[in-house]
Amino acid sequence: MQDILNSLSTYGYVVLFLYSLGGGMVALIAAGVLSYGGHMDLTISILVAFVSNALGDSLLLYISRYNKAQMMPYLKKHRRKLALSHVLMKKYGDKIIFIQKFIYGIKTLIPIVIGFTKYSAMKFNILNVISSLLWSLIVGIASYKAGETLVKASTYISAHPWIAPLMIAVLLGLLWFYMKMATRQRVK
Repeated sequence: MQDILNSLSTYGYVVLFLYSLGGGMVALIAAGVLSYGGHMDLTISILVAFVSNALGDSLLLYISRYNKAQMMPYLKKHRRKLALSHVLMKKYGDKIIFIQKFIYGIKTLIPIVIGFTKYSAMKFNILNVISSLLWSLIVGIASYKAGETLVKASTYISAHPWIAPLMIAVLLGLLWFYMKMATRQRVK
């Protein structure tokens, strides 16, 4: 067990960086809980997640802006999600750059959609850095503060292994239902 904790302390920041390039909420929550347990440093975890998340979204913007033709075949299956992202962008404006950090399923699509538009890359990057900082602080500190509760829940779930697959199935079902309802075609 000590070897696993030493590995997490050593490689946890690298995993957090790589995972936060494309999202990172789960990894940052795990880092917050590990920080609560004394196996990682909360400040370093928040800093790593912040830099990686800001960098990842900026890269998505530039990749989609300058490689639109090459990206379109990969996005064909996600046309409705792209349309939803575009509608959310029009509805909420600049606020969507902050909001998208907390919504699984469209988190990576918003920077891609913004890259397809003529939205200012400089403005996006400034808002992205601010929202990545706020996101990493909120999620990192909240998971650290909830560390005891999350550790107790983890212990309970370990003792009752049937709960984890049930929880995952319910979460995936809710996510599927939300995306289905949010991207359904409206009948006129």
